[in-house]
Amino acid sequence: RRVAAALRGHAGRVNCVRWVRRRDGASETELISGGSDKKLILWEWHRTGMWNNQLVKSIPFEGHAEAVCAVDAVYQSDEPDLNLLIASAASDSTVRIWSRHGPEAKCIEILQFGNGFVMDVCLSFLPGSNVPILACGGDDCKISLFIQQNGQFQKTLILPGHEDWIRGIEWAVCGEDLFLASCAQDCLIRIWKVCTKSKQIPETEDDSIRLKENVFTIKDTDTTYAITLESVLAGHENWVYAVHWQPSFSKDGSMQQPMRILSASMDKTVIVWEPDKETGVWLEQASVRVGEVGGNTLGFFDCQFSPDGSMIIAHAFHGALHLWKQATVNKKEWTPEVVISGHFSSVEDVKWDPEGEFIISVGSDQTTRLLAPWKRKQETEVTWHEIARPQVHGYDMRCLAMIGRFQFVSGADEKVLRVFRAPRNFIENFSNITGIPMEKLCSHQSSDLPEGATVPALGLSNKAVFEGDVAVQPAEDEEAFNTISNQYPEIYFQPLILTEPPPEDHLLQNTLWPEIQKLYGHGYEIFCVACNNSNTVIASACKASKKEHAAIILWSTSSWKKLQSLLFHNLTVTQLAFSPNDRFLLAVSRDRNWSLWRKQDSSESGPVFSCCAYTDKNTAVHSRIIWSCDWTPDSKYFITGSRDKKVIIWGQCDLSVTTEGNMLESIQPCSTVLDAGDSVTAVNISRVLTPDGRYIVAVGLENGKIILYTWKQSGQEPAQSDWTTCVEMINSQSHALAVKRLCWRHHAGRAGHNDENSSKWLQLASCGADHCVKIFNVNRFAL
Repeated sequence: RRVAAALRGHAGRVNCVRWVRRRDGASETELISGGSDKKLILWEWHRTGMWNNQLVKSIPFEGHAEAVCAVDAVYQSDEPDLNLLIASAASDSTVRIWSRHGPEAKCIEILQFGNGFVMDVCLSFLPGSNVPILACGGDDCKISLFIQQNGQFQKTLILPGHEDWIRGIEWAVCGEDLFLASCAQDCLIRIWKVCTKSKQIPETEDDSIRLKENVFTIKDTDTTYAITLESVLAGHENWVYAVHWQPSFSKDGSMQQPMRILSASMDKTVIVWEPDKETGVWLEQASVRVGEVGGNTLGFFDCQFSPDGSMIIAHAFHGALHLWKQATVNKKEWTPEVVISGHFSSVEDVKWDPEGEFIISVGSDQTTRLLAPWKRKQETEVTWHEIARPQVHGYDMRCLAMIGRFQFVSGADEKVLRVFRAPRNFIENFSNITGIPMEKLCSHQSSDLPEGATVPALGLSNKAVFEGDVAVQPAEDEEAFNTISNQYPEIYFQPLILTEPPPEDHLLQNTLWPEIQKLYGHGYEIFCVACNNSNTVIASACKASKKEHAAIILWSTSSWKKLQSLLFHNLTVTQLAFSPNDRFLLAVSRDRNWSLWRKQDSSESGPVFSCCAYTDKNTAVHSRIIWSCDWTPDSKYFITGSRDKKVIIWGQCDLSVTTEGNMLESIQPCSTVLDAGDSVTAVNISRVLTPDGRYIVAVGLENGKIILYTWKQSGQEPAQSDWTTCVEMINSQSHALAVKRLCWRHHAGRAGHNDENSSKWLQLASCGADHCVKIFNVNRFAL
């Protein structure tokens, strides 16, 4: 299961998406989406193979005055290329009806809802006819039915019953009847039935109990229809956000509609509903309930059946997808499956571990995630997955740095830096999933590692859980909720033995890393952090508008004490980088300057750094904020990238030059100014050179593009020919929004692969404001 394609066209958040179902049951080729940019887009694509999908074209529909929140579409004939009818609801209190004839698309009608909002729309056809019927559910707690007569949609019926906002509605055609399922914030699901009413039989007055019928007649065809309430399903304990029928399928030339409904709710459950086989009554006993218990999550927002109904997918407010598969033997049993996951807000920083086996990323969604290659036995293919979530925080994350292999320090929108170390349970599972033997991983680990970590009920820090602390799970037949303390356990962590990437509910509470230290010293929110290559010193900086707050603080990783405060910059330091030989520390800042700090002979308390070179108002080359910097692998040159679109390489950093004045003069631009074409937000230089000895430079831009250059100094004077543009990522490979950070893997080769020709490949990790982490395989011989 992987991402098959990314469709780009919306300029705002995409709020709704719907496949246009074919009436003959053939596979879909069109889908429609609506976004906060007030636009709908109809996408047409063709599947040419398992993973080869080709977008043919997209048609935008513009007209709404506010964000589009719901959309649906139906083909008006069995020839799908001809007529398409589309309904869309938006925050401007209107529902618009659109039609597409061949290449032409236009709005044919606007339905006004006064001050009310429509939350969901669904289109279908009346039984035994081609007359379109539109259902709209909104904040007036009623379902409005519109039927197209004389080319206009007319309000025909209002279905009351729900007692709170209606969140989802969906039609299903079953034989001669039409069913409508609706769900609302009153925790209930209602099923309505529409059928043709024969006129011949006169109504006889008797005392039998009958369901109330709403009757309406279509003038065009002179047919009478009756609509009745079929069932009310009560099983959820909180708002029901979505309700969907299992998709119909083609059997013996006709379409079959399974009587199965899926609902998603804020009570953290997804329920599969079916009518009882004998009585035909919809009962919750015939249903299956899946979901998560505990953890710090909100409920589910939407759900869908797979085409054959053997799998269900749902997504939660935490931006995560959940997938369950039906067991083949016991049909009532559903097991969680591996599914794609990732950040649900801007990803701010990404780092490879020193051995290049996994990457860690932090994001504005307040999480730190660990991604690694999953190596299946007897399979050559390697896929990347999130296998742990070491930190689930209460502040937006900003930056991180690895301190050795299984330890990292992270900074968020708070004044504290937090240090985390991997627990034993993670290292064991990491070994199982990646296929790296435990002996190789644990050689340098102490034996007294905690099992895992948990967040106390009122805390923000991950507290270590040791082997004796893990709560024994009560037996199923015991009364588990007899006391308040059992309902809210002190420790949520349960050690797991994993052989495949964990599902979302385990990621949330069983893969945390214990916090081993907090570092206090900054006055404002942490902005950047770096660790030297020998893992002895951490440097960090925070947001600043004055010189005293823009100090860089150095910390010892052995005592966790503050070593030194480096004052130079006037505004926020945006990135820090230690040179590979650990002799220099480079800082770049919002004040458009860089500063270079040189390590003096260490005193007893630790290394001491002093400023040996810098730019100021007179010598600055960059005219806007410098976002990013990095070093060449030989520690001779460093690179800076700025909002002014310039990338410059500076040098040489010669250790034989001892006095500050000489050092200041010796460091000059060694390259010509490279114009990247857009604001530069990230730069990184590979530790591995090209076969002909050129440095490989990755540059990330504000528009999401990533460009690879190579550079080598040819003579005394900088020349434009020293730069070579090698690769510019195509649109589908680049980010949709600004690149936040780039990071090359330190060694040649690909993580998770035992390559014969490992020296051929390099790997580059990138993260962006489009919520994505990407990993690129780069053939260095082809550069």
